[in-house]
Amino acid sequence: MEVFLILGRIIAPALMIILQRKWFKFRSIFHVAAILSALIFGNIASISIHQIIENQTVFMTNIHALFLNPLFLLAGAYLGVYLLYTLALHTLNDISHSN
Repeated sequence: MEVFLILGRIIAPALMIILQRKWFKFRSIFHVAAILSALIFGNIASISIHQIIENQTVFMTNIHALFLNPLFLLAGAYLGVYLLYTLALHTLNDISHSN
């Protein structure tokens, strides 16, 4: 499973770069997906923290229940891949413009 996670972090951004270079529309799709993921991720986190503070159940186990939310995990995973995609894309653009 660990190998799958590591390979996914390498292959997914590479595929995203290939797709957006082949079809420019994918760049906008990736950006919109990142915006939606950030909204979902942030809203789930803030709502969970608000509930914990409101219920006065400030225990470490309560906040860790957040990691059981599949939507939170999916949004966070996409943001991680998107960050790597963005960094790789900027690096490739810098390299190609420096020549």
